[in-house]
Amino acid sequence: MKTGTFIAFSLFILLGLAASAVPASAADSVLRIGYQKSSSLLILLKGQGILEKALEPQGVKVQWNEFTSGLPMVEALNAGALDLSADVAETVPLFAQAAGAGFTYFLQEKASPTAEALIVPKGSPAKATADLKGKKLAVARASGAHYLTIVALEKAGLDFGKDVQVSYLQPADARTAFESGAIDAWTTWDPFLATVELQSGARILDDGKSTGVSYTRFYPVSTAYLKNNPAVLRVVADELGKIGKWVKGSPEAAAKVHAPLLGLDIEIVKKANGRRSYDVALVDGAAIAEQQKIADVFVARKLLPKAIKVADVPVWSGK
Repeated sequence: MKTGTFIAFSLFILLGLAASAVPASAADSVLRIGYQKSSSLLILLKGQGILEKALEPQGVKVQWNEFTSGLPMVEALNAGALDLSADVAETVPLFAQAAGAGFTYFLQEKASPTAEALIVPKGSPAKATADLKGKKLAVARASGAHYLTIVALEKAGLDFGKDVQVSYLQPADARTAFESGAIDAWTTWDPFLATVELQSGARILDDGKSTGVSYTRFYPVSTAYLKNNPAVLRVVADELGKIGKWVKGSPEAAAKVHAPLLGLDIEIVKKANGRRSYDVALVDGAAIAEQQKIADVFVARKLLPKAIKVADVPVWSGK
């Protein structure tokens, strides 16, 4: 799907979301959060009602809105349909910025390089990424997996879009294509990665560790909401940090809570959680510099419609 078409489609979705969202006049009493299946920490907070309890003293209620991908969540911030986006892969804010969406970098989840990977089916003859020349590969457009695919192919001496046949598919459709043999390879992230590894024996050819891709995730927030409600977002930041530490410190207990919320087996969730850092922190200069590096790669390959300066996007100071 071309970038313009993708964005137009995303905005079409947002119109429906905005129509059902809390009106702007009531925004201060309701925190509207977008999340997706890979939004592990927010899913845990949502499933246990932790944010609702933490924000009750401020008279703030929480409204949860589920998305199937990251970019529409950031566009929803710009459209006034959301206040806070769940963690999204590093590439998502870049596409949003290039499309003119306004937002602020709120928090980052520090590097989880093995939590996304380029994989092939169990019976594939491919032993290395170089063996994918001329093959069909699926990846979600504008995802961190998109960037990983480019880097992994370059490392193997292949060119993205020339030496492989690329299909832009979201995880549900990509998994169907992957397991039916309609595609030869797939680049994805946890928990989808852990699911196909354990359920169908998928093999990893490359991941962030082998390619030097950090796979940092970011929490974008509405700039206006942040300005008007810093105390609310400080509570959110505190709860995200605490739940992240709990998951890493109590993996068995966390998986028992997390797995039913995702509708996945406990072993899948344990494997996926073991590869995520869940280290929630303020966005620092190193993270912004890495974002600029990724943006420059995407611009050079004409995947981003124009050059951007990542530092132009505001970053929350924690105050």
